[in-house]
Amino acid sequence: MDQILTFLGHYWWLAFPLMGVAGAAVKRWDYLATRRHNRRLELLRVKGELKAVQAGHKAVAHSSEPQPITRPSPLPDQLQKLFETHDDVTARWLEYELDVAKLIDYPAMSDGRQPLTAAFLKAKKVADRARPASASAKVTPEQVAEYRAAVTDYEVAFELAERDARRQSTSGLSEAERKRLATAKQLLSVAVDEAATPAERQSAYKRARRELDGLISLSDEAIVVLEKKVALELPASEVPAAEAPRADT
Repeated sequence: MDQILTFLGHYWWLAFPLMGVAGAAVKRWDYLATRRHNRRLELLRVKGELKAVQAGHKAVAHSSEPQPITRPSPLPDQLQKLFETHDDVTARWLEYELDVAKLIDYPAMSDGRQPLTAAFLKAKKVADRARPASASAKVTPEQVAEYRAAVTDYEVAFELAERDARRQSTSGLSEAERKRLATAKQLLSVAVDEAATPAERQSAYKRARRELDGLISLSDEAIVVLEKKVALELPASEVPAAEAPRADT
C-alpha cells in the first residue's frame, strides 16, 4: 500500500490526461447511443406512417359492397390514372435500378436488408399482382379498390424508401467502403466516356465491377444497360486510317 501511495504522490499529474481520455470516451459513447436511438425512432415513425395509410385503404375497400359486372369496367378513366401512377413510381425506381452511378450515391435503394427498401419491394409485388390487364378489363369494384390501395401503398413505400436512402447516402458504410465506391464511380465515368478508347473503357469497367463487388447488388438489367454504354464504338472520324476498312475494287 505504501508503494502505491508513493507512486501516486510522484505521478499525480497523470490523473488529468487520463480524465480527459475518459471524458472523450464517455462523450463518444453518448453520441453513438443517441444516434442509434434516433435511428430507431425514425424507423418506427415511418413504419407507423405506412401502416396508417395501409389501414385507411383497407377500411375504404371493406366499406364498399363488391358488385360483379360482366361488361368492361365503367371506370376506365380511373383505372388509366392508376396505371399512370403505378408506371410513374416504377419509372422512378428504375432510375436507381438501372443507373449504377445513382446506386453508388444511394446504395440503400438496392439493399433489400434495409427495412424501408424491403417494404417498398414488397409493395411493388402486391401492386404488380393487383394490376388489371388493361383499362377495359372486366373487373369488380372490389378489384378496383384493391388495386387503388395497392398503388397508393406502392407510392408511399417508394417515397419513404427514397427519402431514407437519400438521408443515409453512404453514411452506413465504412470509410474503406466509401473509398471503394468513390473509386468505382470515377472508373465508371471513364468506362462510358466516348473519348476513351475501347480498351480503356473495358479496363475501367472491369475494375469498377471489382470495386462494387460485395458492396452493391447490380441487377441483370443494370449490367446490360451499363455494358451497352461501355461497348459504344468510337466515332468513325477517330478511327486511324490504317485500321479503316478498304473499299472493294
